[in-house]
Amino acid sequence: MRIVFAGTPEFAVPSLHALAEAGHEVAGVITREDAPLGRKRVLTPSPVAVAAAELGIPTLKANRLDETATEWVRRLAPELGVIVAYGGLVREPLLSLPEHGWINLHFSELPRWRGAAPVQRALQAGEQRLGVTVFRLVAALDAGDVLSRDAREFEPGTSAGDALTSLAEFGTGALLAGIDALSADPEAGEPQAGEASYAHKLVRDDGRLDLARPAREVLAHWAGVTPEPGAFAMHDGLPLKLHEIAWAAAEPPTPVGSVSLIDGRAILRLSEGALVLDRVQPAGKPAMEGAAWLRGRGGKAELA
Repeated sequence: MRIVFAGTPEFAVPSLHALAEAGHEVAGVITREDAPLGRKRVLTPSPVAVAAAELGIPTLKANRLDETATEWVRRLAPELGVIVAYGGLVREPLLSLPEHGWINLHFSELPRWRGAAPVQRALQAGEQRLGVTVFRLVAALDAGDVLSRDAREFEPGTSAGDALTSLAEFGTGALLAGIDALSADPEAGEPQAGEASYAHKLVRDDGRLDLARPAREVLAHWAGVTPEPGAFAMHDGLPLKLHEIAWAAAEPPTPVGSVSLIDGRAILRLSEGALVLDRVQPAGKPAMEGAAWLRGRGGKAELA
């Protein structure tokens, strides 16, 4: 099938590769404009732009799917539009321009977790079964008919970054199956069934952990906000980023929020259970082992 693809981050690259490797004709790629990255704010192309260049696919860099993008797609005359984490909305007349419309690979079992951060919000809620859904794009948010879906289980404490990396590869099977369904029947698709929930975009304050909660809930929260916007607790009035944490077998007999050295590891006591602080980053300093940070404070610290 002749396809135009829209995507931006690393999580969209496996889908682009899968389309090309399956023999589909990817006539063009739309991705967001080069963005400043790093301390020196160097303009850097998106991962999808890099992948498209390697595949020799014509690319349009645009932060909005406006009239310019619509005319560019019109000239390509695609049979189908495929969007995976592009970072913008497809509206009319672009929505109806391809013969078979547009389909989206979404990282949840729709209608659960519609919106911008489905994996992150599912993990925060303590869910370990994470899914993918390929559905027809319509004007309403993530509400179109479903063409294919799949799901798998993740271990507690799997970060959103790791889960998304896994689902990006895992979801290519559902994406190709959805396209096959459309090829066999242009009217394919089943309405979404069940109660919808929404995955609102994360902001920095979402990263603050509530240390009054049990360890399993704190670990779930940490997983949902790692690596972005990043998990943190407060120490001496400043944020302490928690890059890597894990279950702790030992529970120090100290108040909730206290961190103690046990068997050479920094252990954070919570209301139920405890967590190991494997890697932390104090404000204004580089990341370091949690035990090294704690030894620099006499082997004890209080977090809030």
